[in-house]
Amino acid sequence: MRPFQEERDAVQVGDRITRSHAHTLAGSTVAGMRTIDWVDGVIEIIDQTALPGETTVLRLSTVDELIDAVRRLAVRGAPALGVAGAFGVALAVSTQPDPTRAIEAVATARPTAVNLARGVRRAAARVPEGFDAVLAEAERIRDEEIASSVAMAKRGADLVRELCGERPKLLTHCNTGALAAVEIGTALGVVLELAERQQLAGVIASETRPLLQGARLTAWELRRAGVPYRVAVDGAGPFLMARGEVDAVILGADRICANHDVINKIGTYSHALGARAAGIPFIVVAPESTVDEETPSGADVEIEERGAAEVAGDLPAANPAFDVTPASLVTAIVTESRVIRP
Repeated sequence: MRPFQEERDAVQVGDRITRSHAHTLAGSTVAGMRTIDWVDGVIEIIDQTALPGETTVLRLSTVDELIDAVRRLAVRGAPALGVAGAFGVALAVSTQPDPTRAIEAVATARPTAVNLARGVRRAAARVPEGFDAVLAEAERIRDEEIASSVAMAKRGADLVRELCGERPKLLTHCNTGALAAVEIGTALGVVLELAERQQLAGVIASETRPLLQGARLTAWELRRAGVPYRVAVDGAGPFLMARGEVDAVILGADRICANHDVINKIGTYSHALGARAAGIPFIVVAPESTVDEETPSGADVEIEERGAAEVAGDLPAANPAFDVTPASLVTAIVTESRVIRP
């Protein structure tokens, strides 16, 4: 993957660092830094709610600040949330005499993605050994997610070529790039790997309601990478597939159940139905840390319901953040270590 060039005009304002955008190429990191990391005793994240207008780095020094960042989607994406959960435990241990309640609050900040609670549990298991052991575990989780992204990009690109042949046209949903995964990404990592191999015709990025993470974040990452793309409204996906403008759907997951039901951003199920009707592959790319063998099926997952204001202003709204795609609609699930074909 090609590294970012240095960005210009960095200005620190309190606990924020705002960088204006230069012309850069997308690569393994975002704006020359990881989406989330532990730096000088605090958690640093790229505020994803500020993109694409500006790159703002938040320094989170309290557990409450981290929980707020998680809930308002300043940090999001299953792998990044796992790292956030682990670093949240380190922050709790370093700032509170009894971190028990703070640790639990981090674990339950968002209920649907399995990685957040899993990262918390792994780091919390080291609490009796002290802060250094907790931080070491959190950094290990971070490094594992980065390594997973590298492996998934290669394995996923090989699978897409096997299923679709040369230079396919892909549709992706939500954001699955470096912003979601510390570095590189999951499904978007596969896209970038195909582009590096010159084996990609182009990408359709669905806008992704409710917060337009496809139009705001995925399009931003694709543009920086120099990958040809178009943005489409969510409802257009199945029609574009039927019209032959998509060779495969490739996206990520926030949880993969024991029966291989896939929990992902709302709109995923519609794309899966469209792919089945069009007879094209529907590929999920997610790390092993997202596979939840303890949850039998999608029916057992609490689906986060977000506020109506995100989509309808003062009007009443149904606003589930995620949906369930049955395993029967999934062609393949790519992790860093295997390809599952439900």
